[in-house]
Amino acid sequence: MRIVGGQYRSRILKSLPGVEIRPTSDRLRETLFNVLCGGDPEALTGSTWLDLYAGTGAIGIEALSRGARMVQFVELSQPANEVIAANLKSLGITAGFKIVRTQATRALRQLDASIEVDYAFLDPPYSVQDEYTKTLGLLGASMALRAGGIVIAEHQKRFDPGEAHANLKRYRTLKQGDAALSFYRKHYDEVPSIKS
Repeated sequence: MRIVGGQYRSRILKSLPGVEIRPTSDRLRETLFNVLCGGDPEALTGSTWLDLYAGTGAIGIEALSRGARMVQFVELSQPANEVIAANLKSLGITAGFKIVRTQATRALRQLDASIEVDYAFLDPPYSVQDEYTKTLGLLGASMALRAGGIVIAEHQKRFDPGEAHANLKRYRTLKQGDAALSFYRKHYDEVPSIKS
């Protein structure tokens, strides 16, 4: 597993053995960031991220590689948190992140409006489909996700996480192999534009 773009491009990331952690494939990660950056290498500069169900931290680390200002990694598994920390250390990343060991839904309930999140990525275990509804609903209602903020859910191609959750509305779905990405944007009456 490698970082596919940005400052740390081609650097190798560690993973965990077994099937409990299922990292987003390099190819799907590349597709995701191509969509978000739209050909602009500076598109994510200064952005703030939530990497929920973070696993190895590959998504959040990819965001940091591409100029994100802050990434909050949320992961319940202690071994996975150790891998995230090891991956950050191996790249020499010492600032601009926070690792939170808790459930994603609990972390979202504890966020407040003093944090302004531009992007949130979630990739719950495919077998726990109700986590999508809970997490997307909390993100859609959260004051921490800014108006115009983007949420990306990775899911099985044959599973539909829904068109709308609170103030989140899906605007794009991409399918690749057995996986899919659903892109949501947070809407209010007037939504500032955000690059996507």
